[in-house]
Amino acid sequence: MAASPHTLPSRLLAGCVWYLERRAMRDSPHKFMHLFRNVNKQWITFQHFTFLKRMYVTQLNRSLNQQVKPKPEPVASPFLEKTSSGQAKAEIYEMKPFSPSSLSLSRKTNKEEVIELESASITEASIDVGKEIKDEKQWKEMKLHADDLPGILARLSKIKLTALVVSTTAAGFTLAPGPFDWFCFLLTSVGTGLASCAANSINQFFEVPFDSNMNRTKNRPLVRGQISPLLAVSFATCCAVPGVALLTWGVNPLTGALGVLNIFLYTCCYTPLKRISIANTWVGAVVGAIPPVMGWTAATGSLDAGAFLLGGILYSWQFPHFNALSWGLREDYSRGGYCMMSVTHPALCRRVALRHCLALIGLCTAAPLLDVTTWTFPAISLPINLYISYLGFQFYADADRKSSRKLFFCSLWHLPLLLLLMLTCKQPPGGESDKGDPQR
Repeated sequence: MAASPHTLPSRLLAGCVWYLERRAMRDSPHKFMHLFRNVNKQWITFQHFTFLKRMYVTQLNRSLNQQVKPKPEPVASPFLEKTSSGQAKAEIYEMKPFSPSSLSLSRKTNKEEVIELESASITEASIDVGKEIKDEKQWKEMKLHADDLPGILARLSKIKLTALVVSTTAAGFTLAPGPFDWFCFLLTSVGTGLASCAANSINQFFEVPFDSNMNRTKNRPLVRGQISPLLAVSFATCCAVPGVALLTWGVNPLTGALGVLNIFLYTCCYTPLKRISIANTWVGAVVGAIPPVMGWTAATGSLDAGAFLLGGILYSWQFPHFNALSWGLREDYSRGGYCMMSVTHPALCRRVALRHCLALIGLCTAAPLLDVTTWTFPAISLPINLYISYLGFQFYADADRKSSRKLFFCSLWHLPLLLLLMLTCKQPPGGESDKGDPQR
């Protein structure tokens, strides 16, 4: 059967339509996404244009010559490449209002200007923020000037604590029986001071990571980077070697051995124990009790009962002094990772302080029995010993910052006054002054 002349063209036309419909259905998802992106982009740009138009109308109503007050600079994120369109809108506040002629421009021109202004503001902000972040995170070199070095080394060696150590050593030397030798006294004082500087410097060298967490110690030279650790260790070595040499060969070997023992106890026992056990307080008290013993041995060359008495007085004095100090620094010590009685055993901290305040009365009473002082000393030292014991009891009962501060400040003047009274009541040569005239 022959096909009609109109059937073939209609079939060809239907086939072309079917092919085009099939191709359109296959490409429609990609075209739809492309169209969606374009519409979304145009919609965002149109929002920007509407915002600029509103801003212009608002400013025109106020005053044609008045500019927009700049918005305070926001804290920008270092990841500015991820800035959202909302953050980009905020940058438009910093632009000056457009003149009336700008509204007569076409919509396409406004879109291009908005995009250029946004990109320029984002680029400038990213450069500024990048410079600020680089300046903040960059390590700044600390330049050491020769004029600042003495003060830095004084803080490294804890010059106030060293002065206290030297003064107790001098008191032990002066209270010892026998003639007073000025040259030996000078060598003992210098040697003890150098040994104390060495021990304190090594202590700070070991505790840099922990001191940086405490408000009390965060400004130390090694923590702030004012000097290098190598310089600190070199300074400690330059103090320890001549200090021990002076005590050993300039004074006597016993005093030199006590100096070496004190450096070892302070740096290798007391310092690591501060982060392990509360026994560090008792070890530190032994360290503080050795200097007056060194002064006694420097003058006599032997360890007598008077040397142990002086060491006992310094040993007991340190507990009310340090426990009261550490009570107000409990948060600091806890932050630094130190194991202190005031942090882990607060009740024991108060009991020990009171116990050793009362022990000072007994030790002062024993001084004339050991022929170190006359019997006048226990009588005139009793008021100050009773006063510090009263403050120790207040600290034990109240357990607050006010009572701990009172006890601490009392301990600061109690020890110098007590040693001064001992020197005033020193037993004269022969030890018979309080017993009447000797028989002829």
